[in-house]
Amino acid sequence: MSDPYLYPAFLGPYGENDTLLEKLLVEFLRDHVYWRRNVHPEDPPAIPTRAAQQPDFQDFEARLRRELHALSASLKRSVPFHSPRYLGHMVSDLLLPGLAAQMLALPYNPNNVSAEAAPVTIDLEIQVGLQLARMLGFPHDPAQPYCAFGHLTSGGTLANLQALRLARALKCFPVALRAAAPPGLDLPEDDRSAYRLAPDASIALLQAWQHWLDALDAPARAEWSRRLAAARIEQLGEARFFARHPELEPAPVLAPVTAHYSWSKGLKMLGLGRDQLWLLPTRGMRLDMRALAQTLAELRRRGQSPLLAVAVLGSTEFGTLDPLHELLAQRESATARGAGFAVHVDAAWGGYLATLLREENGALRPREAVAAGYARFPAAGTYAALAALAGADSVTVDPHKLGYLAYGVGAFVCRDQRGMVLLDESADYVFGHEDGGDYSARFRQLGRYIPEGSKPGAMAAAACVTHRVMPLDHAHFGRLVRQTLLTCEAFVERAQRFAAEMAGRVHVCIPYPPESNLVCLALNPAGNRDLARANRWLRTLLEPLRMDRDSTVQAHAFFTSSTTLRADLLGRDELLRVLAGLHLDADSLRADAADADRLLILRHTLMNPFLVDQENGISYIDRYFEYLATRLGVLPTPT
Repeated sequence: MSDPYLYPAFLGPYGENDTLLEKLLVEFLRDHVYWRRNVHPEDPPAIPTRAAQQPDFQDFEARLRRELHALSASLKRSVPFHSPRYLGHMVSDLLLPGLAAQMLALPYNPNNVSAEAAPVTIDLEIQVGLQLARMLGFPHDPAQPYCAFGHLTSGGTLANLQALRLARALKCFPVALRAAAPPGLDLPEDDRSAYRLAPDASIALLQAWQHWLDALDAPARAEWSRRLAAARIEQLGEARFFARHPELEPAPVLAPVTAHYSWSKGLKMLGLGRDQLWLLPTRGMRLDMRALAQTLAELRRRGQSPLLAVAVLGSTEFGTLDPLHELLAQRESATARGAGFAVHVDAAWGGYLATLLREENGALRPREAVAAGYARFPAAGTYAALAALAGADSVTVDPHKLGYLAYGVGAFVCRDQRGMVLLDESADYVFGHEDGGDYSARFRQLGRYIPEGSKPGAMAAAACVTHRVMPLDHAHFGRLVRQTLLTCEAFVERAQRFAAEMAGRVHVCIPYPPESNLVCLALNPAGNRDLARANRWLRTLLEPLRMDRDSTVQAHAFFTSSTTLRADLLGRDELLRVLAGLHLDADSLRADAADADRLLILRHTLMNPFLVDQENGISYIDRYFEYLATRLGVLPTPT
């Protein structure tokens, strides 16, 4: 099952590629020092060559070594994400190209808010945005005016916040333009219809405004820019904007109940309010399309449309993929009725699955080609959802998850860069074309468009180099993703055998067939019918599978995580189906009891490509289930 293509891609579970990484680090550290010495080689050394013999220098070095030794010793209690024994959260070993590139760039310390602070790495960040856009199926040629744009963030939370900022700007811009009332433009007939335009229509109106503005002389252009800026929600704030337009009201954000808590956080941060996040039910842990249709119909009856509808591609707890293709179809139907809205895909986890659908030339692969060699992947709905990414308005992707880069690198990508001008913080020339329409020149002043005021260029270097060494298509990066999906299928097959082996001792089931590389496992000892007892029993099983600050790594045979199934997340009927499969009584599910209002389950994220070690004839999947069987043999009966 192992793919030799991946052997040099990681430092390795045993540190097998230490020599490669060491050679790279020494080579490029020396190269960095050479660069320092040659910025102005005529300048003498500021630190004297004899400094190392001075008492203060030696004392400093001693203290430094002492603290680094202490840090190194304490870090040995870290979670071993690199190990095939780690099956827990959405993290694994780091790709060697990204690790080396990040380390290489760190001493240069570029700040990717502008070209002045990061003349090299800011270009790399722009390239990463285009690399991800190509993976998603977005236009990625900067020569096209409607080219996509993407930038890196600290993680998915900030990327989702950026999606909210852009969606609100595009929804409210046409209303502000009507208020400014420039003569000669074809504007919506009233505020309500302006507020219900789809993002593409808002961008078209923005383009018309910019062309109208360009035809004016400088004083008139400045005056009209000032009038529009004074009418925008970004200037007025929510309360004053809606007070000026009393027939309008804040539009809700629609998301499945499986959505990450960052959406609640984002609405609060932007002052939209948590009440504007409408969480819709799921069917099979995926957004319920009937519930979405009913919600959209109710909003239309009230003369409203959403601000944003969110699809989750790879839910944090279950790895499930919402039917994005069906959501986009409902959006098109609503837009035709004059009730447009933006669609954002939170693919923080599942975004890199799209590499499997991408040919080397960027074309979309047919499902039959993608499915070759798998037992189940991709289901028809899974393929359709991933293929539909190209129709979304914006997408969140986390390179620090399934991109195998270090923490601190998420990404926001929008399909049409022309809307980004609405987020430009340089108010005096928001709508100017001082860059001559040049894509790179515009976004090299990145700080004007993003939430951060400082951001590390080293992360851009890590992402860009990784995507160049392993291009984002099925023949390169996709081979890593493919390996994890094959591992997932092997895990499912072994779990089914484990369930048969445990028959009569423990009831075992997979609550939902996995769509990505995340598998949940539900267990209940035979003879037990009570949900609270089952949960207490599973907590005991989990104790040695969790890392804590007081334990040593070697004390744990394996590492995994857990989550819960709740009626408000699944729906009561779905939860009862799972309980019945575990032989738990339905009446033991009690909403008023803290330990009986949900089902505790094991959660496994199968990112490590070396879980099946063919070189040494070891399957860590088999070993894990053997370990579980041993643990189950000594667990006390639940009481």
